[in-house]
Amino acid sequence: MSNKPLNIGLIGGGKGAFIVNPHQKAIHMDGTRRIVAGVLSSNPAIALEEAANWDYPIKGYASYDDMIAANATLPDDEKLDYILIVTPNFVHFDPAMKAMKAGIAVFCEKPLCLNLAEANELVKTSRELGVPFAVAHTYLGHWTTRFSRYIVESGLLGDVRWVDSYYIQGWLASKLEATGQQQASWRVDPKRAGGSGCGGDIGTHALMQLRYVTGLEVTEVSAQMETFVEGRMLDDHFTVYCKLSNGGKALVRASQICIGHKNDLGIDISGSKGTLRWRQEDPERLTIYLPNQPDRIYWRGAVTAGDGFLPDDIPADLMAEPTIPAGHPEAFHDAFARLHRCFEIDVRKWKAGENFSADGSKYATVEDGWMGLAFIEKCIKSNENDGAWVVMPKSI
Repeated sequence: MSNKPLNIGLIGGGKGAFIVNPHQKAIHMDGTRRIVAGVLSSNPAIALEEAANWDYPIKGYASYDDMIAANATLPDDEKLDYILIVTPNFVHFDPAMKAMKAGIAVFCEKPLCLNLAEANELVKTSRELGVPFAVAHTYLGHWTTRFSRYIVESGLLGDVRWVDSYYIQGWLASKLEATGQQQASWRVDPKRAGGSGCGGDIGTHALMQLRYVTGLEVTEVSAQMETFVEGRMLDDHFTVYCKLSNGGKALVRASQICIGHKNDLGIDISGSKGTLRWRQEDPERLTIYLPNQPDRIYWRGAVTAGDGFLPDDIPADLMAEPTIPAGHPEAFHDAFARLHRCFEIDVRKWKAGENFSADGSKYATVEDGWMGLAFIEKCIKSNENDGAWVVMPKSI
């Protein structure tokens, strides 16, 4: 298997786009991946100008069609190993589909695409061609998220009875889109964001946190999708009561109109033996509540096996995962890096003709992205029927 740095092509990210910055820091963090090319705007002239002014040398292209076509003629050591899509939702499907058909792996921002019909096609093509496909659900990359998953899957909390998974923001408490603010404008536009604003943007993060940490699926939804800012075209407040595959219940909620909240994502999982609490804004810390015992607080990099709650045989790879000592906080960029690092392993196996798992244990897959779109579609249906219960599909 080759150990040369993987070549990555960037689609989107010009003109001060936010999400490209943590991605590119994460990509370059290990020295085993590098961005070498980019299509940084839908405007060809701006795309080339942005590439010429990029912080480090990259090959600029006027369109992603040009970049994908050019890739076929490059020497093997210069070909793209995967593309990173950081465009608004409506420009996810086409470049992802074309990249897969050209034999290029895909790492795509969430939500996967604009609607479930597009998601169906992406899953089908990924399966048929066997191309690695990751969806950037950032918060799965925190080590504490993975540790939480281990605790729940090991049965240390007992049977999961109740989950409260949420993502609360306040940046859209006023009609920011009316000012022309770039990040707000496309997120509240149904043509560019899809059928849900707040739910699609951050409610899917809350859903994915629930599914990943508990290992459970949502089987039915009763949704309220509300718009508090007058004249806004999509929901800015999203509340969904859920039935879970084990018989438990959950609340998946999101809001972008709660003044004072920044990126307040968190999850509380209450089982028959105890409760787990994690907060993204304090990502190094995980708290366990047990009956008639003091609270147990675990910090990334400072976990002791066999402490009376944790077993003696915590998986070695999980214990070895922290990259720096406890007390030197990992954070948002490190979470992105962990996702790209895990995706890199599968891309290298794929390029070498080896089997790769893509089982959702290290990063969100195209199937996870599909489930997010299915969730939004069923929530819309429930909301249109005054919160009536709607059955979720089990899988594609």
